[in-house]
Amino acid sequence: MEKIRSPFRGIIEDLKGRSACYKQDWVNGFHSGYRILAPTTYIFFASALPVIAFGEQLSRDTDGSLSPVESLASTAICGIIHSILGGQPLLIFVVAEPTIIMYTYLYNFCKKRPELGKKLYLAWAAWVCMWTAFLLIILAIFNACTIISRFTRIAGELFGMLITVLFIQEAIKGVVSSKFPKTRKARSWRYGTGWFRSFIAEYGVPLMVLCWTALSYTIPSKVNSGIPRRLFCPLLWEPESLPHWTVIKDMGKVPIVYIFAAIIPALMIAGLYFFDHNVASQLTQQKEFNLKNPSAYHYDVLLLGVMQIPGLNNSFQSWFQTLICGLLGLPPSNGILPQSPMHTKSLSVLKTQMIRKKMVKRAKESMLQHASNSEIFGRMQAIFLEMDRSSPRAVDNELRNLKEAVMKSDGADDAKENFDPEKDIAPYLTVRVNEQRVSNLLQSLLVGISMCALPVIKMVPTSVLWGYFAYMAIDSLPGNQFWERVFEGDHASFMESVPFKSILIFTAIQFGYLIICFGVTWIPIAGILFPLPFFLLIAIREHIFPKLFHPEHLQELDAAEYEEISGTPR
Repeated sequence: MEKIRSPFRGIIEDLKGRSACYKQDWVNGFHSGYRILAPTTYIFFASALPVIAFGEQLSRDTDGSLSPVESLASTAICGIIHSILGGQPLLIFVVAEPTIIMYTYLYNFCKKRPELGKKLYLAWAAWVCMWTAFLLIILAIFNACTIISRFTRIAGELFGMLITVLFIQEAIKGVVSSKFPKTRKARSWRYGTGWFRSFIAEYGVPLMVLCWTALSYTIPSKVNSGIPRRLFCPLLWEPESLPHWTVIKDMGKVPIVYIFAAIIPALMIAGLYFFDHNVASQLTQQKEFNLKNPSAYHYDVLLLGVMQIPGLNNSFQSWFQTLICGLLGLPPSNGILPQSPMHTKSLSVLKTQMIRKKMVKRAKESMLQHASNSEIFGRMQAIFLEMDRSSPRAVDNELRNLKEAVMKSDGADDAKENFDPEKDIAPYLTVRVNEQRVSNLLQSLLVGISMCALPVIKMVPTSVLWGYFAYMAIDSLPGNQFWERVFEGDHASFMESVPFKSILIFTAIQFGYLIICFGVTWIPIAGILFPLPFFLLIAIREHIFPKLFHPEHLQELDAAEYEEISGTPR
């Protein structure tokens, strides 16, 4: 209540925290050099391919009123704005499935009303965006994002699993079956040279998209030309794509009653975006990633609202932000799952690789110079301090096990023989994320450029897109404790302190709730209200779970892992 009575407080705190590390966000990106291209390419495909698929779905459902062109444009523009002005630059903005469902509902509503019809569909949708933006800005001003701290591990895991199930559902709808090689683990393969394994691990996914697209053109000529089915979308310069860009001129033609009626769908969209965007941000910054920079929930929701206002022209945004939504007739984008946490994971691989590589190099140099054990460790520690910018005390604690590995033998010669920098450093390094803005900016620019490459994109078989949906779903599962608790052999430390019966009951409840949430998405029209069960979960977690589980066991199973990260500006 105190924060509600202090409007703008959350936004001001977010701006202070993020402005202190804004310069470092760019420095970190440029210091990565060419290595930043691997996570950039990875997340570009993770953004562009689903957006194209959703855009084609939207084109079918709206009789061509919208197409992949508009979806790509929205994703690119919102992504560029957020990567430059956003609070949490690791968030990936994409036109997502809930937006497609909502815009389809708006189109069907307009079709049934002669006063609107297909002609004023986008104009009325622009008014919906106006009201949505107003509601999101109000939520940001009055610090509504504080409720996100009430979501514990179970909520984050359930939402992540729900998105995974929805992605697999879309993949199954498109193709009967697909097989995906685990190229992300290629670095541990026993065959091939080091550079080859790294190349496959970093660029395997885009290579497979290109390879399967090329193979689709080797089909014998006797096969029907419609097999495999390929993307259908108008090109950027074709007449079908032109009317959308100036839809703001039609907003005044919408009857006044429908302008105010637009508040109703706006309430649903605002609630959906508020939840989806914040949970995506929360999972992008989860504790396991060890992020150093502070969060910016309130400011990001404010920016999300501002980016949806058609034709707004004030101090909050420059001219290009006036193009979002209404003025260009674009479906809105927001921070989503699973792309946002996937982005953080890819950057954690990059940062850890960079630290490990330099530490290995320094250790080998020290061993050639016949340095003592303590000197070898001291030089590696100096490299870690230089690259991580943590406090010396924190680094001492973190590298304690590595120090023991280096110093494990009293005989200096034996220690050097037993300690292999290539193999023995990596296991002792915790996750480190290269927190920067460059990869998000580059991938957003690539999405924008892809609008001009539609003649090439139209060559991709739709089955490849749906296969990629399944790959994204599977690739997002590692790290989800619910998934690992059910299917994996390696479990967390709670297995030793929590009775198996409690773990079984907790997992069964979680699984049952997942089925309920998935069932809600199948309800016609009301399916867009699927975030409601997650808000209800707050009350269940606080009032019912404590009666079912011992407090210590509940803390182990469902600790508040995803609270806002206070961080320390660097």
